[in-house]
Amino acid sequence: MWFRLFALVVFCGQCLAQAYPSKPVRIVVPASPGGGSDVVARIVAAPLGEALGHPFIVENRVTSGGIVGTQQVAEASPDGYTLLVTFDTFAVNPFLFHALKWDPVRDFAPVMQVCRFPQVLVVHPSLGVHTLPEFVALAKQKGAQLNYGSAGPASSSRLAYELFKEAAGIETVPIHYRGGGPAMQDLVSGQVQVMLIQGGGAIAQHVKAGKLVALAVSTAERSKYYPGLPTIAETYPGFDSASWGAIFAPAATPKPVLERLHATLSKLLADPAVRERLEAQSCDIIGGTPEALTELVKAEQVKWSPIIRDKNITVD
Repeated sequence: MWFRLFALVVFCGQCLAQAYPSKPVRIVVPASPGGGSDVVARIVAAPLGEALGHPFIVENRVTSGGIVGTQQVAEASPDGYTLLVTFDTFAVNPFLFHALKWDPVRDFAPVMQVCRFPQVLVVHPSLGVHTLPEFVALAKQKGAQLNYGSAGPASSSRLAYELFKEAAGIETVPIHYRGGGPAMQDLVSGQVQVMLIQGGGAIAQHVKAGKLVALAVSTAERSKYYPGLPTIAETYPGFDSASWGAIFAPAATPKPVLERLHATLSKLLADPAVRERLEAQSCDIIGGTPEALTELVKAEQVKWSPIIRDKNITVD
C-alpha cells in the first residue's frame, strides 16, 4: 500500500512537471531596464519560452530599492508562474530595510545563479585620471568636491563603493539613483564623476568608446572581460566584491516545477548562442545548483552585514 502511494506521488509530480507551464510566466525584475539583472532576465526569457512552449514575460518593478517588486513575488501563488530575477543586494536587504516583510531564505525557493559580473571602477574622462592611484590622489585632494553615483541607496554599487572609500581613505559625495541605467546615463554625461558598478550592460561599450575611463575591477582576480585592468586588491589587498544575477520562485513552489526550470536553464546556459549573449555583457556564467544559490545568499549576508552595521547604512 505504501509503495503504491509513493508511486502515485512520484507519478503526480512527473505529470505536474510535464504540464508546466500551461500559460505565460511572469519574470519580475526589481530594477530599471538596462541594469545587469534586467539584461540577464531578457536574455534567458525568450529561449525559456521557446523551450517550454509559453512566453516568459519580463516586468520591471522599480520601487523602493526593488523591495516592493520582490515582495510581490514572495506573495505570489507558488505555482511557477511568477519568478524573480534579482541581483546581489537581494541577500542583504533585510539589513538595509528594517521593516522588510520578506526574507531571502524563508520566502523564496532558489532556482539558479545564472551569472556573476565584475564591478568596475569607472570615472568620467573630465577628471583626467587613468589609474587607480591617480584617482585616489585626486579624491584626497578634492574631497567632497567629487561625487560618486550608485544604482540606489540599497544597491551593490553603493555598498562596494563604501567599502572602496574605506580602503582608500577617501570621501566623495553620494548621488543615489533608481537603478543602474539612470546612474550610468548621468555618469556618461558628466553629472556623476565616478562609480563602482556592474561591468555588464553598456559599461564596456562606453569604455571602448572613450566615454568612460575604467581604472580597476573589484574581483579578487583580474577579469577576462577587462584584461588590461588591475584589481582594486592589487592596491588594497583583500578587497573583493562582485555582482550576480539569479532566479528565484516563491517558497512552496512545487519541486517538480523547480526541477524543470533548473533543468531547462542548465540546457540553455550550455547553448553557445545564449552563452555568447551573456558573455557579450561581461557576464561569467555560473549555472549552479539551487543549494549553491542558497549558500551564496547566506555567505553574502555574513560578508556584508557587518559593513552595513559598522557604517550605519540604512534606507528606512
